[in-house]
Amino acid sequence: MTKTRYVQVGLGARSWMYSLALGDRFRAHGELVGLCDRNAGRLEQRLGWARAAGFAPAACGPEGFAALRDVRPDAVIVTTDDCDHDAYIVPALAAGCDVVSEKPLTIDAPRLARILAARAESGRRLRVTFNYRYAPARAQVKQLLAAGTIGEVVSVDFEWLLDTVHGADYFRRWHRRKERSGGLLVHKASHHFDLVNWWLASTPRTVRAAGARRFYLPQTAERLGLARRGERCLDCPDAARCPFHLDLRKRKELAAIYLEHEHHDGYQRDRCVFSPEIDIEDAMSAVVEYASGAQLAYSLHAFAPYEGYRIAFNGTQGRLEHHARETPYVSGDGTIPGLLVKEETATRVFPHFAEAYEVPVPEAGGGHGGGDALLLDDLFAVAPRPDPLGRAADHAAGAWAVLVGIAANRSIATGETVQIAKLVPPELLPAAEGGRS
Repeated sequence: MTKTRYVQVGLGARSWMYSLALGDRFRAHGELVGLCDRNAGRLEQRLGWARAAGFAPAACGPEGFAALRDVRPDAVIVTTDDCDHDAYIVPALAAGCDVVSEKPLTIDAPRLARILAARAESGRRLRVTFNYRYAPARAQVKQLLAAGTIGEVVSVDFEWLLDTVHGADYFRRWHRRKERSGGLLVHKASHHFDLVNWWLASTPRTVRAAGARRFYLPQTAERLGLARRGERCLDCPDAARCPFHLDLRKRKELAAIYLEHEHHDGYQRDRCVFSPEIDIEDAMSAVVEYASGAQLAYSLHAFAPYEGYRIAFNGTQGRLEHHARETPYVSGDGTIPGLLVKEETATRVFPHFAEAYEVPVPEAGGGHGGGDALLLDDLFAVAPRPDPLGRAADHAAGAWAVLVGIAANRSIATGETVQIAKLVPPELLPAAEGGRS
């Protein structure tokens, strides 16, 4: 059997999911022929793992990425910082490779235009890894809506809560700067906007948003009595008293990926969550109008006392409510992200003129509510399972999801309602998935 040849660029915590899958479950289907990272220590670490796994990948820093074309990859896996996705997606497509990109596809309209133009010119396949689509509980919501259980959806109320473990972690890392992540309305909420786009089988048209940093502020540190705080957790004088203290020395996985290699590039994984240099919002909301006529009211808070989400769909024949509590985690610390707490995941239907009823939620285990394993099957298996729900997200899905966040950022900056179709040249605006409206 001919194996698919992969190059992977960007070797931080999230990237391990793809490397490990190729080194284990899918080693008969694919092989790593190239690795690229800007951090020389992290690159050498992954090379050592790859060689032990039986691969013999070529290696380079970011300036030598083009040289990896010489290894003749079939596909490139992009797991870099969000702001750098286009710098690798575009040349990979131009070289005739398919691309697998972590979400979000990119962080702003100019970068998105570059990607869409390259995708159109190359004709290659560009996948975006929206693993939330694959979680059985969320797939069930899609099935119920597609079956017309509540008729035509008129409005959606969607609240997502990140707790003070998971939410705080975005304010320690590179995500804290909008120039690198696009803020949480792009980096995190692209997951959520994609779910709504997919659930509704429609495309967003206008966005009006509001947001601010209300909790991760120097004033909050003062209220907590952290007058001596430093700029990172490792040597902070207030470490013993700070409820947000992260000791990288005690987190083996994080230390191995970041702390042991920070002298190569100066990146510090444990910056203070109360730093004045942070410029992303921690409380935000948006109203999104869809081509179908449905309206989404969305909110995201990154400092909640628990982790999870609630969503309600109001339709012409009733209402569907779905909620879940999730296990909080710190990315890269060895815990499983988004492992759903079964007893707190529920779906309930309220039909017109009939009794409400519970819908038994399918059991799921593993990352992102059971979605990670199914996503990897879809990406790397030679013969993936049938996909009647259309869970495999292409460049169009990636673009529509990130366009909502980009529009929301612009609306916060201007105070205006933003027309999504005006964010990129009209000839580049992708058709909806499956020809949807």
